[in-house]
Amino acid sequence: MCDICVINSVKERMLSRRQFFSASAAVAAGSVLGGITAAPPALAAGHGGVVDMTHKLSPDFPTYFGPPGIAMEPQFNFAEHGFNLLNLTINEHTATHIDAPLHFSADGLSVDEIPVSDLVIPLCVVHIHGKAAENPDAQVTPDDLKAWIAANGPIPDKACVAMHSGWAAKSGDAAAYTGNDAAGVKHFPGFHVEATQMLLEETTAVALAVDTLSLDHGPSADFASHYAWLPAGRYGIENLAGLENVPAAGATLVVGAPTHPGGTGGPARIFAMV
Repeated sequence: MCDICVINSVKERMLSRRQFFSASAAVAAGSVLGGITAAPPALAAGHGGVVDMTHKLSPDFPTYFGPPGIAMEPQFNFAEHGFNLLNLTINEHTATHIDAPLHFSADGLSVDEIPVSDLVIPLCVVHIHGKAAENPDAQVTPDDLKAWIAANGPIPDKACVAMHSGWAAKSGDAAAYTGNDAAGVKHFPGFHVEATQMLLEETTAVALAVDTLSLDHGPSADFASHYAWLPAGRYGIENLAGLENVPAAGATLVVGAPTHPGGTGGPARIFAMV
């Protein structure tokens, strides 16, 4: 084949590939088709960086009930077998993880049933680290939500509303992170049920997130926010990290939810695009 023929052939193939990817992009940007969904509005403005919001899934990470939430047992190693492989035994509610609606309801959605469209969402960060520094039992209240709205505008559709209490910095010290007192009562911040009900009634937020062990504050004996939020078909995120590194509004949260059938939740890799 002559040189000019080769050049023309390459040009034709390149043009064909461009047309293919242009058409694919047009489909992706349009409405739902064959499992492809339109990008959430939060992505429209674009983002310039990524912030990791995930604590490492380690046996050293504090858990609500005390025992380590994960065990890792080597089954194969490179020296003997030519590859490495670990067997994992994991409590679903360990380190940075999701609470699926099923966690606090008889027949709610399991973690694998959470719609993928609810896993890439606008992030709203409500800062209560000031009052949490003075009172470990501090809670997000309706007044905190109203202050956020006054400063940032309405809570976007399908948002994650996250509490930043500054507790993530304590995660290396189990006693400080759980706040267990002599009577065994925990002390750490969470969402007041009245704030949870406000979000249920006045917004379409799909996720509630905290940088502590529980959506409810440590001393809670009735888990009122859990029982209000999860049975309503919304999900929770606990032990979120990095909230001090993202803006109060404008970031997009990407939630890498596990997909084991019937799961009540599970560890997740979560990051924010800012």
